[in-house]
Amino acid sequence: MVLLHVLHSLSARNQWRLAVAHFNHHLRGLESDADEQLVRKTSAKLGLRFIRGAAQAATFARREKVSIEMAARQLRHDFLARTARRLKLHTVALAHHADDQIELFFLRLLRGSSGEGLGGMRWTGPSANDAKVHLIRPLLDQSKAALQAFAQQQGISFREDATNAQGDFLRNRVRNKLLPLLVQEYQPALTRTILRTMDVVGAEADFVRKAAEEWLQRQGPTNFDRLHVAAQRQVVHVQLLKLGIVPDYDLIEQLRQVIEQPISIGPELALFRDRAGRIARKSPVRSGFCWGEAMLELNGSSAKTTFGGMEIRWEIIFTGHRVKRAPTFAAGVEYFDADKVGSNVVLRHWRPGDRFQPSGLGAPVKLQDLFTNEKIPRPARHQLVVAATASGELFWVEGLRIAERFKLDKRTVRRLKWRWLRENPVLRARKARVSLGRTF
Repeated sequence: MVLLHVLHSLSARNQWRLAVAHFNHHLRGLESDADEQLVRKTSAKLGLRFIRGAAQAATFARREKVSIEMAARQLRHDFLARTARRLKLHTVALAHHADDQIELFFLRLLRGSSGEGLGGMRWTGPSANDAKVHLIRPLLDQSKAALQAFAQQQGISFREDATNAQGDFLRNRVRNKLLPLLVQEYQPALTRTILRTMDVVGAEADFVRKAAEEWLQRQGPTNFDRLHVAAQRQVVHVQLLKLGIVPDYDLIEQLRQVIEQPISIGPELALFRDRAGRIARKSPVRSGFCWGEAMLELNGSSAKTTFGGMEIRWEIIFTGHRVKRAPTFAAGVEYFDADKVGSNVVLRHWRPGDRFQPSGLGAPVKLQDLFTNEKIPRPARHQLVVAATASGELFWVEGLRIAERFKLDKRTVRRLKWRWLRENPVLRARKARVSLGRTF
């Protein structure tokens, strides 16, 4: 409301043509409708055109499987870009302020954002929904307290969103708990300090991004390995965005370090980086088994193989009917009942629909749900190695407990000692893959 009045007061001398666009997310019932009525009446009082948009943000969030905050933002920005095009206006003014910047900084810091993300919102920039629509944020250096004081001084009516005080959203907890604690106990000048940090980090990130884009525009670049690590990451980051793929940190690091090796990010898609630094999509090769499978024969007493950047060793230990000592467990080592596993094992990567019953769990569950509970990033899930019996039942998943049905018990006669070591991705790219069975 402060932004609306300030722009209106300046519009005559600058010959601006203003319109007011308001989007009702229908998240707060009558409160949302009251917000809309205030904006509508104020627009009429100022003699400005009022354009309304609305959608059930909560329903959209459930359908798209995103957070309500993300859903609301997507719907709102789509409406604003669409309205600007319809009215043939090229600029959309948004009222983000300094407190919004501080909250965004800590939200992105907690989520592990890059330097570009920690730089926060820009004063100006293209809309993500339409590059021809320009977004401006004239109040970005003004605190919320200053804006509230200005509104009271000028008699500007406004409404406070009651949900801002609720603890359901991470942003609200950052705003109402974390930031007051930091100001009170650690840094009274937190706003000034963080805004300065954001300006420095954002400027440096912009420099690296522009350098990466210029490098990519050159014909036939061949010096990727000579680029600074920051530039390498940004070169990969920029290309992933152009391919429509979320530039997750782990995925960026894999592509940065692994040369000319397909990296699976899904059952139907792999990425490939050549020596020149170019990244391209690569469809997995299928022949009998899904891409990236290896069949092992556990007939010998011990052997080893490499698969998916991992070295795996196994040993069959015959215990017979002797008094059985408990096996010695260590990191990267598991023990299974060898007879339950069988003599043929398939190594592969996770596929959507896979089910697994970890030790101690009463029934098999979707592996995808286990990954979610363990907070394993989506791109990393397809890199994890799993081991299945000849019938397709999973008995081991990298990083998770062993399967309930294959653990040792009193009737175990032969133990399968299973050891694995995740290779350095740089060394993996240089080593040939070895398999004692058939590799597909």
